[in-house]
Amino acid sequence: MQIDIMTLFPSIIDGFLSESIIKRAIDKGLVKINVINFRDYSPLNNKQVDDTPYGGGAGMLLRCEPIFECLDAIASDDSHIILLSPEGITYNQSKARNLTKYKHLILICGHYEGFDERIKTRVDEVISIGDFVLTGGEIPASAIVDSVVRLLPGVINEESLDSESFTDNLLDYPQYTKPAEYRGLKVPDILISGNHQKIAEYRENERIEKTKKLRPDLMRDKDE
Repeated sequence: MQIDIMTLFPSIIDGFLSESIIKRAIDKGLVKINVINFRDYSPLNNKQVDDTPYGGGAGMLLRCEPIFECLDAIASDDSHIILLSPEGITYNQSKARNLTKYKHLILICGHYEGFDERIKTRVDEVISIGDFVLTGGEIPASAIVDSVVRLLPGVINEESLDSESFTDNLLDYPQYTKPAEYRGLKVPDILISGNHQKIAEYRENERIEKTKKLRPDLMRDKDE
Protein backbone atom coordinates (compact mmCIF):
# COMPACT_ATOMS: atom_id res chain seq x y z
CA MET A 1 0.00 0.00 0.00
CA GLN A 2 1.03 3.59 -0.64
CA ILE A 3 -0.22 6.47 1.50
CA ASP A 4 0.30 10.11 0.57
CA ILE A 5 -0.37 12.73 3.23
CA MET A 6 -0.99 16.25 1.92
CA THR A 7 -0.20 18.83 4.59
CA LEU A 8 1.16 22.32 5.17
CA PHE A 9 3.16 21.10 8.18
CA PRO A 10 5.17 18.01 7.20
CA SER A 11 7.27 18.05 10.38
CA ILE A 12 4.18 17.19 12.44
CA ILE A 13 3.84 13.96 10.46
CA ASP A 14 7.53 13.14 10.09
CA GLY A 15 8.08 12.40 13.79
CA PHE A 16 5.11 10.03 13.88
CA LEU A 17 6.50 8.03 10.96
CA SER A 18 9.97 7.61 12.47
CA GLU A 19 9.06 5.49 15.50
CA SER A 20 7.65 2.13 16.56
CA ILE A 21 5.37 -0.09 14.48
CA ILE A 22 4.82 2.35 11.60
CA LYS A 23 8.57 2.80 11.09
CA ARG A 24 9.10 -0.97 11.11
CA ALA A 25 6.33 -1.44 8.54
CA ILE A 26 7.98 1.17 6.30
CA ASP A 27 11.42 -0.39 6.75
CA LYS A 28 10.03 -3.82 5.83
CA GLY A 29 8.49 -2.43 2.66
CA LEU A 30 4.95 -3.28 3.82
CA VAL A 31 3.79 0.30 3.23
CA LYS A 32 5.17 3.38 1.51
CA ILE A 33 4.25 6.72 3.05
CA ASN A 34 4.94 10.10 1.46
CA VAL A 35 4.45 13.44 3.19
CA ILE A 36 3.73 16.18 0.66
CA ASN A 37 3.66 19.90 1.34
CA PHE A 38 0.92 21.15 -0.96
CA ARG A 39 2.16 24.71 -0.51
CA ASP A 40 4.71 23.73 -3.16
CA TYR A 41 1.83 23.50 -5.65
CA SER A 42 0.51 27.03 -5.11
CA PRO A 43 0.53 28.97 -8.40
CA LEU A 44 1.00 32.29 -6.57
CA ASN A 45 4.41 33.93 -6.40
CA ASN A 46 4.38 34.06 -2.61
CA LYS A 47 3.10 30.45 -2.39
CA GLN A 48 -0.05 31.59 -0.60
CA VAL A 49 -2.53 28.76 0.02
CA ASP A 50 -5.38 30.53 1.84
CA ASP A 51 -7.60 33.55 1.39
CA THR A 52 -10.62 35.34 2.83
CA PRO A 53 -14.06 33.80 2.18
CA TYR A 54 -16.43 35.30 -0.37
CA GLY A 55 -19.39 36.82 1.43
CA GLY A 56 -17.31 37.64 4.47
CA GLY A 57 -16.74 35.71 7.67
CA ALA A 58 -14.06 34.89 10.20
CA GLY A 59 -10.83 33.12 9.35
CA MET A 60 -9.20 32.04 6.13
CA LEU A 61 -10.06 29.23 3.71
CA LEU A 62 -7.72 26.94 1.80
CA ARG A 63 -7.74 27.83 -1.88
CA CYS A 64 -8.57 25.30 -4.60
CA GLU A 65 -5.47 25.64 -6.74
CA PRO A 66 -2.75 24.04 -4.57
CA ILE A 67 -5.01 21.10 -3.68
CA PHE A 68 -6.10 20.51 -7.27
CA GLU A 69 -2.57 20.86 -8.66
CA CYS A 70 -1.13 18.50 -6.05
CA LEU A 71 -3.81 15.89 -6.75
CA ASP A 72 -3.16 16.21 -10.47
CA ALA A 73 0.47 15.33 -9.79
CA ILE A 74 0.06 12.39 -7.38
CA ALA A 75 -3.35 10.79 -7.94
CA SER A 76 -4.03 7.84 -10.23
CA ASP A 77 -6.89 5.48 -11.03
CA ASP A 78 -5.90 3.45 -7.94
CA SER A 79 -6.12 6.41 -5.58
CA HIS A 80 -8.76 6.76 -2.87
CA ILE A 81 -8.81 10.41 -1.79
CA ILE A 82 -9.92 11.40 1.71
CA LEU A 83 -10.56 14.89 3.00
CA LEU A 84 -10.20 15.21 6.79
CA SER A 85 -12.89 17.45 8.24
CA PRO A 86 -15.18 17.57 11.32
CA GLU A 87 -18.19 17.38 8.99
CA GLY A 88 -17.20 13.96 7.65
CA ILE A 89 -18.46 10.52 8.62
CA THR A 90 -17.13 9.40 12.00
CA TYR A 91 -14.13 7.12 11.70
CA ASN A 92 -14.21 3.66 13.30
CA GLN A 93 -12.51 0.27 13.16
CA SER A 94 -14.80 -0.96 10.40
CA LYS A 95 -13.74 1.96 8.22
CA ALA A 96 -10.07 1.25 9.02
CA ARG A 97 -10.49 -2.31 7.74
CA ASN A 98 -12.28 -1.05 4.65
CA LEU A 99 -9.43 1.32 3.80
CA THR A 100 -6.90 -1.53 3.77
CA LYS A 101 -8.34 -2.74 0.46
CA TYR A 102 -7.05 0.28 -1.45
CA LYS A 103 -3.64 0.33 -3.14
CA HIS A 104 -3.21 4.08 -2.72
CA LEU A 105 -4.67 6.37 -0.07
CA ILE A 106 -4.38 10.14 -0.24
CA LEU A 107 -5.19 12.06 2.97
CA ILE A 108 -5.73 15.82 2.72
CA CYS A 109 -5.04 17.71 5.95
CA GLY A 110 -6.92 20.94 6.36
CA HIS A 111 -5.89 24.01 8.30
CA TYR A 112 -7.19 27.50 9.03
CA GLU A 113 -10.97 27.99 9.02
CA GLY A 114 -11.77 25.38 6.39
CA PHE A 115 -11.74 24.48 2.70
CA ASP A 116 -13.07 26.04 -0.45
CA GLU A 117 -16.13 23.86 -1.03
CA ARG A 118 -15.00 23.02 -4.57
CA ILE A 119 -12.17 20.91 -3.19
CA LYS A 120 -14.77 18.28 -2.26
CA THR A 121 -15.33 17.62 -5.95
CA ARG A 122 -11.92 15.93 -6.04
CA VAL A 123 -12.33 13.60 -3.06
CA ASP A 124 -13.94 10.18 -2.61
CA GLU A 125 -15.03 10.70 0.99
CA VAL A 126 -14.82 13.08 3.93
CA ILE A 127 -13.81 11.61 7.30
CA SER A 128 -13.89 12.95 10.86
CA ILE A 129 -12.24 11.29 13.87
CA GLY A 130 -14.81 12.71 16.28
CA ASP A 131 -17.18 15.49 17.18
CA PHE A 132 -14.59 18.07 18.07
CA VAL A 133 -12.43 20.59 16.22
CA LEU A 134 -8.63 20.51 15.89
CA THR A 135 -6.28 23.13 14.52
CA GLY A 136 -5.46 20.93 11.54
CA GLY A 137 -5.83 17.55 9.92
CA GLU A 138 -2.39 16.19 10.83
CA ILE A 139 -3.52 14.40 14.01
CA PRO A 140 -6.52 12.77 12.26
CA ALA A 141 -4.25 11.76 9.37
CA SER A 142 -1.78 10.17 11.79
CA ALA A 143 -4.61 8.31 13.54
CA ILE A 144 -5.93 6.93 10.26
CA VAL A 145 -2.48 5.90 9.05
CA ASP A 146 -1.75 4.13 12.34
CA SER A 147 -5.08 2.29 12.43
CA VAL A 148 -4.85 1.18 8.78
CA VAL A 149 -1.16 0.22 8.62
CA ARG A 150 -1.36 -2.03 11.70
CA LEU A 151 -4.04 -4.07 9.88
CA LEU A 152 -1.87 -4.73 6.82
CA PRO A 153 -0.54 -8.31 6.50
CA GLY A 154 2.79 -8.77 8.23
CA VAL A 155 2.70 -5.61 10.34
CA ILE A 156 1.24 -7.15 13.51
CA ASN A 157 0.74 -10.78 14.51
CA GLU A 158 -2.71 -11.75 13.22
CA GLU A 159 -3.59 -13.47 16.49
CA SER A 160 -3.21 -10.11 18.25
CA LEU A 161 -5.83 -8.61 15.93
CA ASP A 162 -8.45 -11.33 16.30
CA SER A 163 -9.94 -10.34 19.66
CA GLU A 164 -8.91 -6.72 20.11
CA SER A 165 -11.39 -3.95 20.76
CA PHE A 166 -14.15 -3.38 18.16
CA THR A 167 -13.74 -6.83 16.61
CA ASP A 168 -17.36 -8.06 16.29
CA ASN A 169 -18.43 -4.76 17.89
CA LEU A 170 -16.99 -5.83 21.25
CA LEU A 171 -14.27 -4.31 23.41
CA ASP A 172 -11.16 -6.31 24.27
CA TYR A 173 -11.19 -8.53 27.36
CA PRO A 174 -9.26 -7.37 30.46
CA GLN A 175 -5.67 -8.63 30.55
CA TYR A 176 -3.07 -9.12 33.27
CA THR A 177 0.63 -9.91 33.60
CA LYS A 178 3.06 -10.71 36.42
CA PRO A 179 3.01 -10.51 39.38
CA ALA A 180 -0.06 -12.62 40.10
CA GLU A 181 -0.79 -10.46 43.16
CA TYR A 182 0.22 -6.86 43.84
CA ARG A 183 -0.92 -4.72 46.77
CA GLY A 184 -3.78 -7.11 47.39
CA LEU A 185 -4.93 -7.00 43.76
CA LYS A 186 -5.07 -10.53 42.32
CA VAL A 187 -5.18 -11.87 38.81
CA PRO A 188 -8.42 -13.87 38.29
CA ASP A 189 -7.82 -17.52 39.19
CA ILE A 190 -9.17 -18.77 35.87
CA LEU A 191 -6.31 -17.10 33.97
CA ILE A 192 -3.66 -19.07 35.85
CA SER A 193 -5.61 -22.34 35.85
CA GLY A 194 -4.09 -23.69 32.64
CA ASN A 195 -7.57 -24.64 31.35
CA HIS A 196 -7.50 -22.98 27.93
CA GLN A 197 -11.12 -23.74 27.09
CA LYS A 198 -12.32 -22.15 30.32
CA ILE A 199 -10.01 -19.19 29.75
CA ALA A 200 -11.44 -18.66 26.25
CA GLU A 201 -14.99 -18.81 27.62
CA TYR A 202 -14.10 -16.39 30.44
CA ARG A 203 -12.53 -13.91 28.04
CA GLU A 204 -15.46 -13.95 25.64
CA ASN A 205 -17.89 -13.38 28.51
CA GLU A 206 -15.73 -10.55 29.82
CA ARG A 207 -15.72 -8.89 26.39
CA ILE A 208 -19.53 -8.92 26.37
CA GLU A 209 -19.90 -7.65 29.93
CA LYS A 210 -17.26 -4.95 29.47
CA THR A 211 -18.94 -3.72 26.29
CA LYS A 212 -22.37 -3.68 27.94
CA LYS A 213 -20.97 -1.56 30.76
CA LEU A 214 -18.69 0.83 28.90
CA ARG A 215 -20.09 0.97 25.35
CA PRO A 216 -23.74 -0.16 25.28
CA ASP A 217 -24.06 1.62 21.92
CA LEU A 218 -21.80 -1.04 20.39
CA MET A 219 -24.07 -3.76 21.73
CA ARG A 220 -27.05 -2.11 20.09
CA ASP A 221 -25.17 -1.94 16.81
CA LYS A 222 -24.25 -5.60 17.16
CA ASP A 223 -27.89 -6.58 17.74
CA GLU A 224 -28.97 -4.59 14.70
